[in-house]
Amino acid sequence: MNNQKVNFLQVAGLLTVLASLVHIGCIVFGGDWYRFLGAGEQMAQLAESGHPYPTIVTSIISAVLLLCAAYAFSGAGLILRLPLIRLGLIIISALLLVRALGFYFIMPAFPDNSPTFWLISSGICLILGLTYALGLKQRWHLIARKD
Repeated sequence: MNNQKVNFLQVAGLLTVLASLVHIGCIVFGGDWYRFLGAGEQMAQLAESGHPYPTIVTSIISAVLLLCAAYAFSGAGLILRLPLIRLGLIIISALLLVRALGFYFIMPAFPDNSPTFWLISSGICLILGLTYALGLKQRWHLIARKD
């Protein structure tokens, strides 16, 4: 029987890489992916017309997600220690949880996104935020205080 604990930061990193890859899929596969994932008809049409806006926005989101994953993997002890690791993981956890729980307040700023998008993406942010927070709690004492 294996008594090894789940490394929540490793799980958070893997889930975040997956989220980044889904965003890259939108860039590669275009309007149908934007529609399916609930980003709104306007984003889908802009992507189909070759407008750079969806690619720029989605690339930035994907890059931020990959940076978050790097912090998760660093906190998990899988890659080199990144600067301000504790603070970075606190901020990532907090932002994901605020995004998950505060979707109702930011929905009006993005009227083209469907209610399904908001519910699913908020659920994903909640799972990610909790996974980051649990991972940070789990490894807090293992992350050196060199910040």
